[in-house]
Parts: sequence; C-alpha cells; structure tokens
Amino acid sequence: MLHTPGETVRFTRAGVRALDQAAIEDLGIPGVVLMENASVALRQAALESIRARGLRQCVLCCGPGNNGGDGLALARHLHNQGIALRGLLAADEHKFQGDAATQLNIAHRMGLSIESWSPGAAIDDPARALVVDALLGTGLDRALGGTIGACAAWINLQASQGAFVLSVDIPTGLDADTGKPLGGVCVRADRTVTLAGPKVGMTEPGAAAWCGEVLVGDIGVPPGLLRRFGVDPGGRETG
Repeated sequence: MLHTPGETVRFTRAGVRALDQAAIEDLGIPGVVLMENASVALRQAALESIRARGLRQCVLCCGPGNNGGDGLALARHLHNQGIALRGLLAADEHKFQGDAATQLNIAHRMGLSIESWSPGAAIDDPARALVVDALLGTGLDRALGGTIGACAAWINLQASQGAFVLSVDIPTGLDADTGKPLGGVCVRADRTVTLAGPKVGMTEPGAAAWCGEVLVGDIGVPPGLLRRFGVDPGGRETG
C-alpha cells in the first residue's frame, strides 16, 4: 500500500536499523515477509508509472543487500503482471545473502531475465523504460565506488536519455540523515518509494532534486513500532 508522507513519522539511518531489528526479533516478522510487503508497495508505484507514461519495459538494477532483494521481489510481481523486464545484478551472485539470495533464487527458478550488469549494458529505447534503482538503501554512509557506483552513474545516463527512474527506499548515494549525496555519484530519481516512512534527509533543502516524488510504502509494521523508532515532522523522537 502507498500513501503520501503527510504527517507520518520519519526515520534516521539508525532508526531504520532499529525498526527492522525490532520487527524481526521482537514481533517475529521474518525479514522476507517485510521484503515481500515492500515489493507489493513498489509494484503499485511501478505499475502506475508504467501505465501513466506508456512505458514498454522495466530494467531493475539490484545490489546484493536487502535493497536489491526488494528489487528482485518487485521483478517477480511485474513479470506476473505481464511487464517485459530485465534484471541487472550489480554484484556477483555469491554476494547475495539471506533474504536477497532467496529472492534471487526465486527469480532464477521462474526463468526471469537476470544477468550481471556491465558498463556496456544498453536499453533499446530508454525513453520507454522504467529503470528501478535497487542498488543500496539507507545503510550507506560513504561515497559510492566500484561496480555499484558505476551502475548508479549508468542509471543517471539512462535518465538523461529519457528513462523514468524509480528508487527503492532512497536514491542510491544519498545520505539518509542529511539528504545530501555522500560524494561522487548519486542516483537522481523521478520517484522514490521510501519504506515504512520518509528518511529525515528527504525533507532537507535540496533533497527533492534527488528523490523526485516521494511516496511511502507500507511494510506491515504496526504504528506503535513506527512511532517508537521514528521522529515526528518537527524532528522530535516519538517513542
């Protein structure tokens, strides 16, 4: 389910980590269930973008962590909706662990088009493509580099050629606490589906230029837990 940020609580990088840990350890919600809930919200946003703009394909760029796992789960949902898609992995498959590895395994068993990203990757018609940034999430605290950084730059290149970019949780390379790029490259999204609640940096001056339209994706965590680990719009802790 999607909704606009409104007066919902926001989260720091540390708050997001604590929220996930509490949902899994205190409430017993498996991480893969949180991931599935996230992918349902992402599916809604992706389908809206595809249908409103008459897009013909979806290209998903996935990193090896939970952000990439969300993207791979989204790929499954879009395939089931008949969307032509292509998954690009920005890390070796053996680096996908835990819930992300589960999603990658499902994608392979379904026969989805999954391949390793390379600098020479091309989209036939970027202007008719949705490119999903599922590289890295809120845990990032340093400048991008290596394959992830190169793939993020590639996403921006596709955007310059007309692709519509949807970021999962936060644009890769953006600091969740400050709303500023961490240095070097940062994905510039047209739309961001931020999970559980906006990150505090997203409301800072200048952040909108990187996030685009921000929507909140419900991951199935009770409101009381959200308030416990979030901060209100005025910046005060709510728990």
